[in-house]
Amino acid sequence: MKVKHIVYILLVVGIGALITYRIMSNAEIGKNMDTGPQVTTVSGMILEPQIFKDNISISGTLEADEQIEIRSEVSGVVESINFKEGSKVVKGQVLLKVNDIELQAQLSKAQTAKKLASENERRAKLLLEKQAISQEEYDIASADYQSATSEADLIAAQLSKTTIRAPFSGTIGLRSISMGTYVTPSTVIAKLVNTDDLKITFSVPEKYASQISVGTILTFTTSDSEEEYKATIYAIDPEVDINTRTLRMRAITDNRKNGLYPGAYANVSLPLETIDDALLVPSEALIPVQNGKRIFVYQNGKAKEVDVQIGSRTGKVVRVLTNLKPGDTILTYGVMALKDGSPVKVKLEELEPQTNVQ
Repeated sequence: MKVKHIVYILLVVGIGALITYRIMSNAEIGKNMDTGPQVTTVSGMILEPQIFKDNISISGTLEADEQIEIRSEVSGVVESINFKEGSKVVKGQVLLKVNDIELQAQLSKAQTAKKLASENERRAKLLLEKQAISQEEYDIASADYQSATSEADLIAAQLSKTTIRAPFSGTIGLRSISMGTYVTPSTVIAKLVNTDDLKITFSVPEKYASQISVGTILTFTTSDSEEEYKATIYAIDPEVDINTRTLRMRAITDNRKNGLYPGAYANVSLPLETIDDALLVPSEALIPVQNGKRIFVYQNGKAKEVDVQIGSRTGKVVRVLTNLKPGDTILTYGVMALKDGSPVKVKLEELEPQTNVQ
C-alpha cells in the first residue's frame, strides 16, 4: 500500500511541475512580445528629381499632300492616252486627248460669224460718223460683234478642255478607261496623287490643346514597320469638336525616301512637355483614399502617411505634384498593411528614368 501511495504522490508532483513549467514559459513569451511592436520590412526609394518627357499616344491617318480624280470637263471619245499607269507625271503634262472634231467645226463657224460682225460694226461706225444711220443702229451692230466674239471665245475654251493636263506633279494610278471610251464629266479616268509629302490628321483631347502649337515636331510609326518617322504640325483647327471634345490637327512629313502610302494607319507620339525636376513614384506606392491618393514616407524608423496630388502617369510610375520633396524616402512595396506610425525597416531600391506615353 505504501508503494502505491508513493506512486500516486510522484505522479501528482510530476503533473504539477509540468503545469508550472508551461505557465512560466507562456509568461516569458508574453513578456518578450510586450517588449515592443513588430518591425515590418518594406521596399523604398529615395526621391530624386528626374527629367520627365510627357508624351501622348494618338491614332492618326496618313494622307497624300495633294490628290484628285482625273476627269474630263467635256464629253467625247478618248483619242489618245498619254500616261502609263503607276508612273510619275509632271505639272502641265498632257494625260489625255478627247476627240475635238465637232468643236473645231463650231469654232470655225464662230470665227466666221465674228469676222462678219466685225466688218458690219466697222461699216456702221463709218455711217454713224456721216450721220447716215442712227446711234441705235450702230449699237445693234456693235452688240452683234461682241456677241460673236464671246461665242468664239466660249468654243475655244471648250476646245482647250479636250486636252487634259496634270494639275500638279505626282504619281498617276490605275486608269479606268481605254482608247475609244466615251467619257463625260462624271467618268473617273484615274487618280493623281502627290506622295512626296504626306499629311497626318489626328485629334487631341481638349485638355492637352494648350500644350501643343504649330511647329511642334512629333514622331510616328506605321502598322507594317517599327521604324520611327518625324512630322511637323502645320495646322490646327480653330475650335474643339463639341461631340468628341477633341481638337483636330494636321502634320506633314517628307516621304521622298520613306516609301509610306496614303491611307495607312499611323501611331502618333506627341510630346506635351519636358519637366526637368519631376518627382516620380511607382504606381504601387500610391494608396487610394476618399479624397485622392496617399503615400507612406519613412521618418525616424516609422511609416508616416502623406496625402499627395498626382499628375501624369504611365503603367509603372506616377508624377507626384505636392507634399513630397527631393531626398524623401518613400515606401513603395508592401505598404497596404501599414498604418500611420508603424515601425518599418526599409530596403532601398532605385527607379529608372521614365518617359510618359499616355
